[in-house]
Amino acid sequence: MPDPIDPYKVLQVDPEAEDEVIQAAYRRLARKYHPDLAETPEAAARMAAINAAWEMIGDPAARAVYDRARSMAPQAGASATAASAAPAAQSHRPSPPPAPSTPPPDVVSRDWTSGRSTTGSGFDESMRTPEGHGAAGPPPGRPSGTVLNFGRYAGWSLGEVARHDIEYIEWLDRAPIGRNYRTEVDALLRSTGRRRSAETDASDRRGLYRRR
Repeated sequence: MPDPIDPYKVLQVDPEAEDEVIQAAYRRLARKYHPDLAETPEAAARMAAINAAWEMIGDPAARAVYDRARSMAPQAGASATAASAAPAAQSHRPSPPPAPSTPPPDVVSRDWTSGRSTTGSGFDESMRTPEGHGAAGPPPGRPSGTVLNFGRYAGWSLGEVARHDIEYIEWLDRAPIGRNYRTEVDALLRSTGRRRSAETDASDRRGLYRRR
């Protein structure tokens, strides 16, 4: 019989994380391990574990059932107890949010600033220091921009993070903790094609009909 999984460890989030953080973690991992995108042989098994974890804590009702069972049972048997209790909330389980292979770029007005964003909240407490679960390790080199002093990429510059994990830059753009970096984050998203202004799109469309 396979060992029960701990959905919080699988999704690399703290048990106290908000629901929005859990959803963001699921999307990031689904992009990384989706069998259509990942070439590693263990991608399919990893994706199955990620989906199973989402089933257990992705919906607030299912998560409440799991957390109750987890608090009442010994740590070693918590996941097994939650697995038997979870069907009570089965009717409330959502389908996993889609993990698009190529997320479309944001289209925003020219005067947009990321300080207006209201999506996203906080960051994963278990990744506060380089020693935390899921830490990225030492920076790869060629630093560019502000050096972060928190999270899984503590010690990395924003430019290094963007080259390695652009989804983290998108998450930082949404999170309140990223407001201090909004100008650099906006520039990185635009330079990588993840954000475009509405005026640029209009210019591109006019260019299709320009007389040659």
